Amino acid sequence: MTPRPPLSVLVVDDEQRSLETLRRTLEDHFTIFTARSADDGFGLMESEYIQIVLSDQRMPGTSGVEFLRSVRSRWPNTVRLILSGHTEAEDIIAGINEAGIWQYLLKPWHPDQLLLTLQSAAELWRLQQENQRLTLELRSSPEHLSQRVANLRLKARSQAGFDRLTRAADSPLNEVCALAERISGHDLSVLITGESGTGKELLARAIHYASTRADQPFVVENCGAMPDTLLESELFGHKRGAFTGATESRIGLFQQADGGTLFLDEIGETSPAFQVKLLRALQEGEVRPVGSPRPVAVDVRLIAATNRDLEADVANGRFREDLYYRVAGITLDLPALRERPQDIAPIVAEMLKRSGLSGRTLSDEAMKCLVEHGWPGNVRELQNELRRALALGDGPVLGADLLSGRLRQTVKAPALAAAAGGADSGLLKHQLERVEAQVIRDAMRRHKGNKTHVADELGLTRVGLRMKLMRLGLERDGTPF
Repeated sequence: MTPRPPLSVLVVDDEQRSLETLRRTLEDHFTIFTARSADDGFGLMESEYIQIVLSDQRMPGTSGVEFLRSVRSRWPNTVRLILSGHTEAEDIIAGINEAGIWQYLLKPWHPDQLLLTLQSAAELWRLQQENQRLTLELRSSPEHLSQRVANLRLKARSQAGFDRLTRAADSPLNEVCALAERISGHDLSVLITGESGTGKELLARAIHYASTRADQPFVVENCGAMPDTLLESELFGHKRGAFTGATESRIGLFQQADGGTLFLDEIGETSPAFQVKLLRALQEGEVRPVGSPRPVAVDVRLIAATNRDLEADVANGRFREDLYYRVAGITLDLPALRERPQDIAPIVAEMLKRSGLSGRTLSDEAMKCLVEHGWPGNVRELQNELRRALALGDGPVLGADLLSGRLRQTVKAPALAAAAGGADSGLLKHQLERVEAQVIRDAMRRHKGNKTHVADELGLTRVGLRMKLMRLGLERDGTPF
């Protein structure tokens, strides 16, 4: 399959250093144009075909919302995003309602997250073009379009199965997926926990498409870094004139997901005040749009996700206990990538296969770097490393020199330690394992065998603790904790 040409992104920011940083982050994946003012941005858009616009909010002479409002009127098909260090609710609401802004990104931004958002924006633009084409088809051949929609639904289901969480035969992820598959057909709420980048949304999609709601909508909302007023409007909807900037009525995501599944990511970041409103909606099966005198009945299955320890948040009063038990009908813990290094090779193989560049492989040294890295960004970080190597490499074998410096350093330190330790390195490893086992035993005694509390104290996930107990023989040695 011929690779799709990169889309064009216009970045508008009055700070030159910020422009250069954004260019370096995005230029491997997009054709980047930059402008230091709204006027320069308009000039570029008149001469170049721009699909995505990313604008700073606070600039001399105008705001990002005002600039993108004009962009919307002249180039309505562009995908528009704001990048800002400020989170005033009025700015966000005005941006969504008046300028049709798709995402409101906050500074400081993380390169991986920014790139992922822009790639989603690119996919949105392509889907918009496809939608326009299908709309034209509908006028002449509704039967053909109906069949096409059915085929697309089948394709979406096939691409959202549990096998999309790529893993090895002995992966600790197998147990999680098996449990998720068993409960998919039961209409109970699910809480997915795990670090950022472990694939929580992928697992949620797999559960939805394996359920009886598979033919209904799967709607996603990220609750992090969003003020209560905007989150309430997004989820419950609002009536025209309900607040400043509400120039038209808006259907909330609960109503959009009616009959299907609503996935709330980062639910642990919501405020206690908003948690009361969310609990009421879940208990009563209805939502009240902002400014509406009447509630609206909804039927949704809730899947929530968090990278926080919600049990600890319940204990300290940060998260409501009644809401916790409402969303955690069953809890699925996704292990971090460092806790399942056997999955790295299958993930790499699958991504190389999907890249469309057949025949490319990683060298042994490059694979060693990947396996020994700690992966704080989990699968998302691994995917970005592979994209980098594919973009920079021009031969059939991708070497370690194509990986970022932090990965190459990972493999040097153990090698130097082994060279210095010589014959004593095995003894050192044995001594370290004895110390590690004793630390875990002491923690298990303090918490009377409660693995959740032990994992929290030691900075591990429950799956990570279980793997260590098995490796150190602590689950079968009969030692009373």
